[in-house]
Amino acid sequence: MNTLGLIYGVLFWLATLAIVGGVIYKIRIYWKTPAPLKIPTMPAPRTQGGVVLRMFREVVFFQSLFRSDKLLWIFAILFHYSLALVLIRHTRYFTETVNSVILFLQPFGTYASFALVLGLAALLARRIVIDRVRYISAPSDFLMLLLLLLIGITGMLMKFVSHTDIIMVKSFFISLRTFNFDNWALPGDPVLLVHLASVALLLLIFPISKLMHAPGVFFSPTRNQTDNSREKRHIADWAAELDRQGVDYLSELKK
Repeated sequence: MNTLGLIYGVLFWLATLAIVGGVIYKIRIYWKTPAPLKIPTMPAPRTQGGVVLRMFREVVFFQSLFRSDKLLWIFAILFHYSLALVLIRHTRYFTETVNSVILFLQPFGTYASFALVLGLAALLARRIVIDRVRYISAPSDFLMLLLLLLIGITGMLMKFVSHTDIIMVKSFFISLRTFNFDNWALPGDPVLLVHLASVALLLLIFPISKLMHAPGVFFSPTRNQTDNSREKRHIADWAAELDRQGVDYLSELKK
């Protein structure tokens, strides 16, 4: 164990607890928040199976974004798909053995970093160049994109310019996962330390940022509701409880 390993080990433990606990807490809030109105965006599916298919198209292909803004859809697809490949590639640093699927995707994940940075740069430029988008953009929107760009660029620098001791880094993260304190050691490469600190910061702020749209999309009433308002009355749980209390109260009055 060295000092850097201790600092970053504690930092990543705290970051992991923050993102897991924060996301679970936010999902619990989403789950319990009532949807008092039937408001699916039309054309809407009329069956639950149709809702599942619609959510699949929305999550995987960004269907509604494609219909509303083709250019933004290209940037979003470029960023999200590249990020998925990069994250899949990074699983090699958390396991002792790497399966054949991950090995096959390694070169794709490596060069997906270029598309990742390009997509992020395009999304950042869009917020700066387009007046109506800049007007509704908060400082946190710019900072989030800059943080993601910092992560992507430092990762590319370690891969293509300034190499680090990958074996040591892998041993460090496996030791975190297995609670093996003996291997808490990191190389002192500045690019690596900036990269890891940026990732830890992203994990810490994820539950309180707009990145929560990732799980939040599944709780959007405009997407997850069926168009069956003529066949079935939609009533939120809290409204149903009030109805029951009202019936009970009237029953008591009649007595």
